[in-house]
Amino acid sequence: MNDGKIVSLRNVNIYQGANLVLSNVNFEVNKGEFVYLIGKTGSGKSSLLKTLYGDLYLKEGEGNVAGFDLKHLKWQNVPLLRRNLGIVFQDFRLLTDRNVYDNLEFVLKATGWKDKVLMKEKIENVLSKVGLRNKSFKMTYEMSGGEQQRVDIARALLNNPKFILADEPTGNLDPDTTDEIMQLLFNICRDYHTAFIMATHDYSIIQKYPARVVRVEHAELKEISAATM
Repeated sequence: MNDGKIVSLRNVNIYQGANLVLSNVNFEVNKGEFVYLIGKTGSGKSSLLKTLYGDLYLKEGEGNVAGFDLKHLKWQNVPLLRRNLGIVFQDFRLLTDRNVYDNLEFVLKATGWKDKVLMKEKIENVLSKVGLRNKSFKMTYEMSGGEQQRVDIARALLNNPKFILADEPTGNLDPDTTDEIMQLLFNICRDYHTAFIMATHDYSIIQKYPARVVRVEHAELKEISAATM
């Protein structure tokens, strides 16, 4: 795969069980590129994201993500693929029985980190990137929605991902907090050359923070212009 390509899908058909969800998908994402993924609920957005992070097996076509061949990806190599990408969720999915630091340390341990000093440095580094360096010992349930989403983003950054999949990351946030999170995502994309694929239903975000837009419609992926939305 071209070094500049983080994602490359060619003539891909995506299935949920025996059902064809998306057909003839041809899609590429370059290093440091920000891409919006839009489409109605049930249109196949989640199936596309699941294929990219190895949750759905690629049966037909050619797919490469962060150097991993999806067609020949063995289940035992899925964790290796996921160490090269980050996932940001709408509902945060933080562990409420522990503080911010312990949430992030849990992920590092789960992905093979063992050195306590290096883990501490990495956690402080990602918290600095999202503006939460002084909040590491705060319990997650004590935090605002915007702060929790920042922790979620910090978690996605832990393993220096080549790209981040953000699934409705502003869906539970108020407009002011949404602005803060979008500015943070765009800054990370620009400053660290991290590619983003962000699924969203909020077209006002796309108007305010323009970038490439791909729509899932009638079981196909289509490039559209933000200006026509």
